[in-house]
Amino acid sequence: MINLDAFSWRFTKIWKRNLVTYQKIWKVSFITPLIEPLLYVVAFGLGFSGLIGDVRYGGLSMTYTQFMAPALIATAVMYNAFFETTYASFVRMYYQKTFDGMLATPVSLEEIILAEIAWSATKASAAATLMTVVLGLAGFIQFPGGLLIIPIAFLGGLAFGAVGLFFTGIIPSIEMFNLPIFLFVTPMFLFSGTFFPVSNLPGWAQPLALLFPLHHLVELVRFCSIGTHETGMLLSFIFLIGFFILFTLSALIAMRYRLIK
Repeated sequence: MINLDAFSWRFTKIWKRNLVTYQKIWKVSFITPLIEPLLYVVAFGLGFSGLIGDVRYGGLSMTYTQFMAPALIATAVMYNAFFETTYASFVRMYYQKTFDGMLATPVSLEEIILAEIAWSATKASAAATLMTVVLGLAGFIQFPGGLLIIPIAFLGGLAFGAVGLFFTGIIPSIEMFNLPIFLFVTPMFLFSGTFFPVSNLPGWAQPLALLFPLHHLVELVRFCSIGTHETGMLLSFIFLIGFFILFTLSALIAMRYRLIK
C-alpha cells in the first residue's frame, strides 16, 4: 500500500547525500559523455556515412551522422539513469546498507525511492548537457531548440530511473541484472530508431517499437536537434510521463516488499 502522506521535501536531503558522494568522482565520470559522442561521430561519420549515404527521416534528407547524433544523447540518458538505479542503488541497498540506515531516521521509504529516481535523472541530464554542448560545437545540434534537450533528458532520466529501481526491487542478486539488460535495454538500444528510422522496420514491428520508452525519448531529442520527427511529440511526451508514473509506483511496491516485508 502506497502512503502518499509519506512524501515530503525530505527526499532532497537524500538527493544531496548522493550529490556529495558523487562529487568525489565526478571528474572521472564526466570523461565518458565528453569523449564518447566524438568517438561515435568520427566512427560513424568516417565509416558508415560513405556506405549508407543520406537518410530520409521526417520528410527531410540528412547525412547518417546527423540522423544518428541526437540518438547518442537519448541512449546516454537511458544508460546513465538505468545503471544508476540498478547497480549503484543495489550496492547502496544490499552491500552498504545505506537504505537501512536511512529508514532508521524520519525519512520514509517513499522519499528514498523518489530521491534515487531524481538523482538518476540528474546524472542523466548532466551527461546529456555535456553531450549536447559537444555535438552542438560539432554542428549536429541546432540552437536554441537544442536547449530543450536538457529538460527532456531529465524526464527521460526519471522514466528509466524508475524502471531501473523496479528491477532492483525484484532482482535477487547483482549478477542477475544481466537479464533485464539483455531483455529490456539491448532491444531498445537496437530497435528504437537509434541507428535507423523505425519506419524502415517491417509493418508488424513498428507498433512494437512504439512501446519502447527509448524510442519516444529519441524522437523528442531528435526533434529538438534537427527540427523534425516521425512520431507525434505530444504522444512521446505523454508516454514518458506515464512510463515514469507507472514504474515509480511499481518500484515503490517492489522495494517496500523487499526492504520491509
